[in-house]
Amino acid sequence: MIKKLINFFQPDLPIPRETEKTKIDKNYKKYRWSVFLSSTIGYSIYYICRLSINVIKKPIIDEGLLTETQLGIIGSALFFSYAAGKLVNGFIADHINIRRFMATGLFISAIVNLILGFQSLFLFFIILWGINGWFQSIGSTTSVVGLVRWFSKKERGTYYGLGSSGLSIGEVFTFIVTSLIVTATGWRFGLWSSGIIGLVGAFLVFKFFHDTPESKGLMPIAEYKNDYEEKPTKENSVISLQFGLLKNPAIWILALSSLFIYIVRYSVNSWGMLFLQTQKDYSALEASSIISVSSIFSLVGTMSSGLISDKLFMARRNIPALTFGILNAAALSVFLLNPKSNPWLDIISMVFFGLSIGVLVCYLGGLMAIDISPKKASGAVMGLMGVASYVGAGIQDIISGYLMGHNKTIVNGITSYDFSLINIFWIGSAILSCLLALLVWNAKTNR
Repeated sequence: MIKKLINFFQPDLPIPRETEKTKIDKNYKKYRWSVFLSSTIGYSIYYICRLSINVIKKPIIDEGLLTETQLGIIGSALFFSYAAGKLVNGFIADHINIRRFMATGLFISAIVNLILGFQSLFLFFIILWGINGWFQSIGSTTSVVGLVRWFSKKERGTYYGLGSSGLSIGEVFTFIVTSLIVTATGWRFGLWSSGIIGLVGAFLVFKFFHDTPESKGLMPIAEYKNDYEEKPTKENSVISLQFGLLKNPAIWILALSSLFIYIVRYSVNSWGMLFLQTQKDYSALEASSIISVSSIFSLVGTMSSGLISDKLFMARRNIPALTFGILNAAALSVFLLNPKSNPWLDIISMVFFGLSIGVLVCYLGGLMAIDISPKKASGAVMGLMGVASYVGAGIQDIISGYLMGHNKTIVNGITSYDFSLINIFWIGSAILSCLLALLVWNAKTNR
């Protein structure tokens, strides 16, 4: 059984190279688009299977099935297992068949969503949502490895930004479509629908994602684009390059900066709907619509992030990272601190929050670290960044859930929350992320 599993995930073997220039160009174009589109769509569906719990929180609380603190613990179970999985799976992804690996992760995540729709036990939710986190971690690492294998450095920022739009597409779908399903049919159907979509996505990835150019009879991307990133040396084995990342202090600073921006990202992502419903008296659909504005503009920010840095700043990410970091902290402050009965101000704050978070997640969550790391260790660096990012997200869910659960009052059956400490926690994290990113302003490639 183990041998069959190992053989299943073996990289696709190289086949004889195509020699005719016209066919090479045609095949490269076809496969690159196939890889790009399937990874982007697959990544977006990963997010649908991950965020489904965020739109069912209030119905579950209202039914008395789970508390805010329990939901925070359940959410953190995904984030912590995701963090560990991203480290392990990031290192594995540099050595494995990424097409089958990515499809398998999405398949298991879909099954977890389907199973959870049939029960509501706290312990069961923790265990299965933690399992979901581990397999969710496969999505971004395999997508990035695929990007590195099929796109050269000079164009990678653009395609990284466009491909990262998958997370925003998944968020928009979840906060609009899944919310509608939950409102109309109940929280269980929200999980079931996410699971069914996940199964379809797993099939699409397995069919249209591709392992390496060599497995399709093509030369490596660096040779095809004449864009070599590294000088070959005797020490440039994949494992030595991977462990060499641990000696680069800039990587650790970026990881810490990413940790704080993920606290910010998932504060709104995980609890934004509940915040708007309880603090500003929006209905479930009104709250989900406002949060979806953030996701829509996060899509714009993510898609344009690579173009902004590649075209306007000669592939340097530091200036736009600082600019959007300041914008992010300001937008979050407006969202949290402006009083209710100002729907347009809430919407405008989500426009700028989404735009800035889309750019920052792209830069701090991966691209800036990839820029200063060896190409052959791209999966590993994404693993390291993922650990920090999702430890931050997990810490956020535990602290936010705890503060919410222990700073609420119930009068005549009506629950109200004091968000004062949570506001300090969320806004402070945005400021710290921005300050840390300044410390790697002139970080150089460490090859």
